[in-house]
Amino acid sequence: MAAMRLLHVIIILLLLLPAALLLVVVTEAQLSQGFYNATCPNLESLVRSAVHAKFQQTFVTAPATLRLFFHDCFVRGCDASVILASPTNDAEKDHPDNLSLAGDGFDTVIKAKAAVDADPSCRNKVSCADILALATRDVVSLSGGPSYEVELGRRDGRISTKASVQRQLPQPGFNLDQLIQIFAFHSLSLSLTDILALSGSHTLGFSHCKQFAKRIYRFNKTTTIDPTLNPSYALQLRKMCPLNVDPTVVVSMDPTGPQTFDNAYFKNLQQGKGLFSSDQVLFSDPRSRPTVDLFAATQSAFNDAFVAAITKMGRVGVLTGTQGEIRQDCTRVNQLFN
Repeated sequence: MAAMRLLHVIIILLLLLPAALLLVVVTEAQLSQGFYNATCPNLESLVRSAVHAKFQQTFVTAPATLRLFFHDCFVRGCDASVILASPTNDAEKDHPDNLSLAGDGFDTVIKAKAAVDADPSCRNKVSCADILALATRDVVSLSGGPSYEVELGRRDGRISTKASVQRQLPQPGFNLDQLIQIFAFHSLSLSLTDILALSGSHTLGFSHCKQFAKRIYRFNKTTTIDPTLNPSYALQLRKMCPLNVDPTVVVSMDPTGPQTFDNAYFKNLQQGKGLFSSDQVLFSDPRSRPTVDLFAATQSAFNDAFVAAITKMGRVGVLTGTQGEIRQDCTRVNQLFN
């Protein structure tokens, strides 16, 4: 009898195995490049047109949107939760680490969402999370970087809190081990090459002086300036960021070509011109230096690695199927409309 019961269990398990395998396949294929082909065939052109119009108004659109995507995916996954507003100022965007997110990034997504929903065939069918992913690709391309296919099918999250941001974002003073640890998302770990490629996005954008002031004024008890920082560059930074500087003053992350998505970031690291400690450590640490040298020497190698890395990042913690929702307004969950 025991043998018969065991055989019965084995048969049931074998019958269930194809369904289990199918579930795995479906889970891995939740995002796809042609997700909206039938429901919103003009999606990419609608988003691209809106992003281009915003880009022509101000270049800040590019780094602001790219940074918004990173900050969204780092916390709770790529679900556009960073865009949600809170009447009590308790959303992700209200956390101190997110207060420096430029408004142009938020505005880019909101305007692209409006353009998409103005098309009757697309209205309320495309998530803010997917629009942010598409807009990120478009600002990279508009800045001279690579264009690439974007996997789609994300749903929007309904939860956004300050508390969820705590210790989730990379910090300017991180060493390589800390960067590796924080980039190890969920069960999808990004490789060291991925980390360097994504760090290369610092070829665009800017930073407030307070983020790197310690490197040029009070590095430690015995050294005023960080010894890994190029001395002439440090003096240049001091001129732009004197002590007690206006907190609104910003400095370009890339001192040579801050409006072009290229491999100059890695060439700067070779010269000791990484603005953050977390930038310069990529060249200082022997584990990552060979990749810095490769990307500095070959633009195409950086481009290919960046596309692979940002595609991986876009899969982190996504909501799909019946999870989450498709927001009518990117700044509010749908229940507030009822």
